[in-house]
Amino acid sequence: MEIILPQWGKTLPSVRAIATTRSCGNSLPPYDDGCEGAGLNFGVHVGDAIEYVQQNRAQIRKYFPAEPAWLTQVHGTTVLDAAQVQDAPRADASFTTQPGVVCAILTADCLPVLFADEQGRAVGAAHAGWRGLAGGILENTVAAMHASGAGNLHAWLGPAIGPQQFEVGDDVVQAFVVKDAAMQSAFKSMDQRPGKYLADIYQLARLTLAHVGVTQVAGGKYCTVSERKRFYSFRRDGVTGRMASLIWLE
Repeated sequence: MEIILPQWGKTLPSVRAIATTRSCGNSLPPYDDGCEGAGLNFGVHVGDAIEYVQQNRAQIRKYFPAEPAWLTQVHGTTVLDAAQVQDAPRADASFTTQPGVVCAILTADCLPVLFADEQGRAVGAAHAGWRGLAGGILENTVAAMHASGAGNLHAWLGPAIGPQQFEVGDDVVQAFVVKDAAMQSAFKSMDQRPGKYLADIYQLARLTLAHVGVTQVAGGKYCTVSERKRFYSFRRDGVTGRMASLIWLE
């Protein structure tokens, strides 16, 4: 099983985190590993056999001190206390100040953002597709963590669609530019295709985080669409699995 270990740029006390890829699981095509082997899909809502998803979740359970606080993600802006999460409520981010509580996000092109307080007082995880990102999911997560007692926050940007693959229209551009004209820099016009742009979701996230004082941002070097043998991609494949990004305090 290939596991990505987030690199924060400095040691953060008590913080532990991982992100999964699609390899070495139990799921069959089209939720496989892209190399004729079984895949590590964690999404219960994508059409995969539930028994395979359960086996996949059990396979990574050994890494964690408790069952992750799974959410039903809806591309919204709701943030929950992971310690209070039961039965996969509708939300797109969670946070915790309690050791042993695991925040979890599922993605397959959308951007997973993991947060950690510099002093190890709180962690969080957010699902930032473009709608949630434009709507304020990152701002809401940062606000909830600060309200819980967190201080200086670090963020890690996990595997998402890369800037050479994320084609969007004027509606997406305007959803961001109406908030901040500087967001225009994250969009590149496509030659011979009026009204179409390539969007850099990593840059959009960095600009958003800078507005709320989060300037220690790592990661953001992946492309789920291009790296077929490593990541699931909804935009590339349509029917596909989901990876997980998880964070907790020891």
